Amino acid sequence: MHTTPHTAPHGIPAGRPARARRRPRSVLVAATAIAACTALLATGCAGAGAAGGGGDGRTVNVLMVNNPQMLDLQKLAPVFTEETGIKVNFTVLPENDVRDKISQEFSSQAGGYDVASISNFEAPIYGRNGWLAPLDDSVAADPAFEQGDILPSLRQSLTGADGKLYAEPFYGESSFLMYRKDVFAAKGLTMPERPTWQQVAALAAKADGAEPGMKGICLRGLPGWGEVMAPLTTVVNTFGGTWFTKDWKAEVNGPAFTEATQFYVDLVRKHGEAGAAQAGYAECLSSLQQGKTAMWYDATAAAGSLESEGSPVAGKIGYVPAPVVNTKSSGWLYTWAWGIQKASKNQDDAAKFVAWASSRSYEELVGERLGWARVPAGKRASTYQNPQYVKVAAAFAEPTRQAIASADPANPGVQPRPTTGIQFVGVPEFPDLGTKLSREIASAIAGRTSVKAALDKGQKLAEQVAAKYRNG
Repeated sequence: MHTTPHTAPHGIPAGRPARARRRPRSVLVAATAIAACTALLATGCAGAGAAGGGGDGRTVNVLMVNNPQMLDLQKLAPVFTEETGIKVNFTVLPENDVRDKISQEFSSQAGGYDVASISNFEAPIYGRNGWLAPLDDSVAADPAFEQGDILPSLRQSLTGADGKLYAEPFYGESSFLMYRKDVFAAKGLTMPERPTWQQVAALAAKADGAEPGMKGICLRGLPGWGEVMAPLTTVVNTFGGTWFTKDWKAEVNGPAFTEATQFYVDLVRKHGEAGAAQAGYAECLSSLQQGKTAMWYDATAAAGSLESEGSPVAGKIGYVPAPVVNTKSSGWLYTWAWGIQKASKNQDDAAKFVAWASSRSYEELVGERLGWARVPAGKRASTYQNPQYVKVAAAFAEPTRQAIASADPANPGVQPRPTTGIQFVGVPEFPDLGTKLSREIASAIAGRTSVKAALDKGQKLAEQVAAKYRNG
């Protein structure tokens, strides 16, 4: 959500203007765009490779988010081509943009893309709508893939109500708090082992200005149900709020939801990053890496980038569980996974790509070629038994594993819920609802409206969704 999150988890309509997009036709050409994509990641790198046009021979068209792990995959994809003879065309877009494009592509069953990066939000819904090809008899059935090695929580989250598996995870994540250990030491600050949000706010105030131009914390403010609403919803959960009660009563402007949102907006306005209303996962990652913020609450998957070779903050970051108020834990559960479009005419080759990209051997390839800190982790039990990975990822491997294990999508708050989901509500209407409210929240962060006015608008939208399910 990647955000989770994460993006993150991670919005539907773009929260920022579209950027010029490079469109190479094959992975061999697309790989040359990696350096540019990486450099542009903080502002959202647009993609490489339109669907169609693979020339003669076998080709798989992949539509995916521009997170660092995906850019690594794009760089290493020629290995897959060498092994299989299957070329891969990538279209790589920022999270809000890619969600919109994937939704349009799969709902229309246009067949232009064979594989897309979807999450545990979309997989059950798309599967129920008949938009995805089940993977039980292809990828999951192959003994070499070791389906039993996939973490149970992720397997379950990608399985539909009909019991069919609709996606395979590329990486899994929860959320936690990341902070600069050296900055805290220099300022005489101590991070609790299990912080509360009130403690985090106090620390953010003290860390603000610890170094020239440094702010106390980075929190997503970028519009998008998978951007600002991902971390904010986890804050709402632990403050005791919920989008909907078990009997589908909307609670968006309820006391706990309001208190949590006011807290979040106040914190990011007082001690958050510059331009917070347009800052998402990518911007906060860059902010922490470049020494512009002392803390960041977001996806556990970010740790791989922070600790990778060449990162200016490698070895300087501490990791503690997602802050809480009224719950024992508050981290989300999210996975960027691979789904195959039901309309794809290349399902066999698409399954080969999915099996390769989600395999244990791909993790080993990343470790050997790019460094073990950059392994797309959080999906396989064996990853946390791999001594090479555990050695390099010692700072964040166990906090990540524990965060994923403690996430409870069925019971994320203090009251029963009508659907599963921690940082989202698992119904098809949520992307539209969440994105519309996210624009109001971003406006509150920018100082253009009040939290009360934002949530009152959100309540009206939520009541429309609730009425459909109460009456249905």
